[in-house]
Amino acid sequence: MDLFEYAKSKTLDRESPLASRLRPTTLDEVVGQEHIVGKDKLLYRAIKADKLTSVIFYGPPGTGKTTLAKVIANTTRANFTQINATVAGKKDMEQVVKEAQEQLGMYGKKTILFIDEIHRFNKGQQDYLLPFVEDGTIILIGATTENPYFEVNGALLSRSIIFELRALSQENIRTLILRAVNDCDKGMGNYGAVIDDDALEFLSDMAGGDARSALNAVELGILTTPKSDDGYIHLTLDVASECIQKRVVQYDKQGDNHYDIISAFIKSMRGSDPDAAVYYLAKMLYAGEDIKFIARRIMILASEDIGNADPQALCVAVAAAQAVERVGMPEAQIILSQAVTYMACAPKSNAAVNAIFSAMDSVKKTRTTVPVHLQDAHYGGHEKLGKGIGYKYAHDYPNHYVNQQYLPSEIEGEKFYEPGDLGYEKTLNEYMKHIKGEA
Repeated sequence: MDLFEYAKSKTLDRESPLASRLRPTTLDEVVGQEHIVGKDKLLYRAIKADKLTSVIFYGPPGTGKTTLAKVIANTTRANFTQINATVAGKKDMEQVVKEAQEQLGMYGKKTILFIDEIHRFNKGQQDYLLPFVEDGTIILIGATTENPYFEVNGALLSRSIIFELRALSQENIRTLILRAVNDCDKGMGNYGAVIDDDALEFLSDMAGGDARSALNAVELGILTTPKSDDGYIHLTLDVASECIQKRVVQYDKQGDNHYDIISAFIKSMRGSDPDAAVYYLAKMLYAGEDIKFIARRIMILASEDIGNADPQALCVAVAAAQAVERVGMPEAQIILSQAVTYMACAPKSNAAVNAIFSAMDSVKKTRTTVPVHLQDAHYGGHEKLGKGIGYKYAHDYPNHYVNQQYLPSEIEGEKFYEPGDLGYEKTLNEYMKHIKGEA
């Protein structure tokens, strides 16, 4: 590299986005993803030993897929080449393969090929790479935000190790933000900026595990905020909110307001107000509440406040909980909205919860014995002990029902479950009266 090229590269470094400048160059600088790059983990050892085999990095945007590839590029003695599947064609791959064969044949040097957004390659393009990955001409690093089991050629998958990257934790994002504000070499430390604690917490939370989103907001805030009288650029909560384009919602996930919102959410569904229920859902989602927590609350309500008035409600709630875990945000908000509005509009009954609470109270207060005719009779000699004698098999009688004692004698006649007269419970009530001959 001559002097002109060196100066040009330095200029490009300075002008590149903050998120790009802050990318680690060594494993020790990587923040997060300890489950795959911790010092005792396979990927860490493979990179350190320069013994990497073909891998695919899979995870949400901003979690470090490209970062890990760049770290590998700075660590390996192999020839490192990068292409992006959104713009690369077969000719580009042919050129990479040709150069890789030359490097291997002439210098015994391997080639690592990093393909960003590999899921965008069609089947033919992926098939082209297969023999060169198989014979070791190329060590493949693929990066994708899509599930590789759906989007990547099965043959390539079988020759690669898949590492799933997770959304960065709030603590990880906080570390990166502070590095961006204070680092004078790669970050923006020379601008004389300080970030308020509440702005730091807000950005690290609202980034949703996406480091790029948080760093872009920091960069925009510093570049567009004038210095105050004290000579510093102050990144306040208002500045942070404006830069990440999310309004501050008064919703402390650890404080009283959190419980106020979830309480209003549940009470709105219980009170059959779908508009209020979906509003509080939106407020929680906007503030970054855990979608699994919301889904759990919906499942509880489906039994506690709807129960057998609409048995389908629990099915909807459970299906929604499974779906949001598989789909994730932002689409999960649609699934949750469907579940919430269904719960709000369903007929209500708390008979099931009353039944179990009443029964539990009885269990605590009264010592009982199972009636002899209901006791187990599936063993020889039960007759001598009087076990199971006199039991009437319900299916042998009209309507598959026969009047006999089921509750222990100590509490005979107690009523625990008293179905209401709404929805399916009305049907259950009528059915019970019919089989007992009370209708």
